[in-house]
Amino acid sequence: MYKKPLKIALLGTRGIPASYSGFETCVEQLGQRLVERGHEVTVYCRRHHINYPHATYKGIKLVKLPTIVNKYADTIVHTFVSSLHVLFQDFDVALYFIAGNSPVAWIPRLVGVRTVLHVDGLDWKREKWPTLAKKYIQFAEWLAPRLPNAYLTDSHVVQAYYRQRFRHQPLYISYGSELEPVPAGETLAQFGLEAGRYVLFVGRLVPENCAHHLVQAFRQLDTTMRCVIVGDAAYSQEYIAWLKAQAGGDGRIVFTGYVFGRGYRELGSHAYLFVETSGVGGTHPALIEAMALGNCVVVNNTPENLEAMGEAGFTYDGTVGSDSLQEVLRPLLQDPALVMTYQAKAQQHARTHYTWERVTDAYEALFNHLVIT
Repeated sequence: MYKKPLKIALLGTRGIPASYSGFETCVEQLGQRLVERGHEVTVYCRRHHINYPHATYKGIKLVKLPTIVNKYADTIVHTFVSSLHVLFQDFDVALYFIAGNSPVAWIPRLVGVRTVLHVDGLDWKREKWPTLAKKYIQFAEWLAPRLPNAYLTDSHVVQAYYRQRFRHQPLYISYGSELEPVPAGETLAQFGLEAGRYVLFVGRLVPENCAHHLVQAFRQLDTTMRCVIVGDAAYSQEYIAWLKAQAGGDGRIVFTGYVFGRGYRELGSHAYLFVETSGVGGTHPALIEAMALGNCVVVNNTPENLEAMGEAGFTYDGTVGSDSLQEVLRPLLQDPALVMTYQAKAQQHARTHYTWERVTDAYEALFNHLVIT
């Protein structure tokens, strides 16, 4: 295939270094690999979110622009401002993230820049959005096949949704997962944890991610293991307070807040098992990263979670909630040999299906195709 060094813009996220969600991690992992392959990559960052002081990170140029710091306007305003900036930078390709940014994905096309949109999971299902916001997101989904040059998803379930609803199918490019395990150290010590003696959840603490399933289930289990809840959420303090109240003062349940980088990998490297409770969304990066780190996994049985996990773990009925999860966890906590078997299965599944090099191959091929057509 024809290849040349490209000038690539990545926009629509909070920016890098990654310190929030899977899209930021994707931007960092994809961006650095594209740079290693000879491309020039620029990431647009929200000035209020990224405190990193330098103009480049891992060879990636950073452009820090302002926005309106507001739950509803933050993303689209920053992406609009970034799109205007793109007009004057002579990029070849602009890759947008999040379906809600589709209304501005046409702007760089005015100067011949090819645009690609990575749609999220079905974000309008999230409880955090009021009715008007849900309608906006659904409208943005309708625009996704129309305004950028191409659009894509990392979930076959989401791909099928677009095909059935809009009679148009986005491309599929998987997420990546490979993480190197790290030794037990200061993070476990900080939270009073022992390697192999805790159940782990990682995610934003919002109602639709259903961390309460795990907290409520764990309280009913007779075990000396701990339950570690990693995450936070800027606009969900009422739910977080309720979630902590559900723990009922149980000293086995630990809330760490956000943990990133080495600390995140340390927690993921030494869990007994990992529980993905989310009830909405596409591919959850924390799930496939947990598998890559060699965790036995238990998931809420949504189609998206089942797709990501394959045959490499266990499921509970998310419509039943904590009672169903409790019944799955109880025998696993008593059967280390079975857990070890599924730790190996999960790691092999992640290494087979979710690698950043293969993800980068797919994006690079797409970008080159768009540039020459």
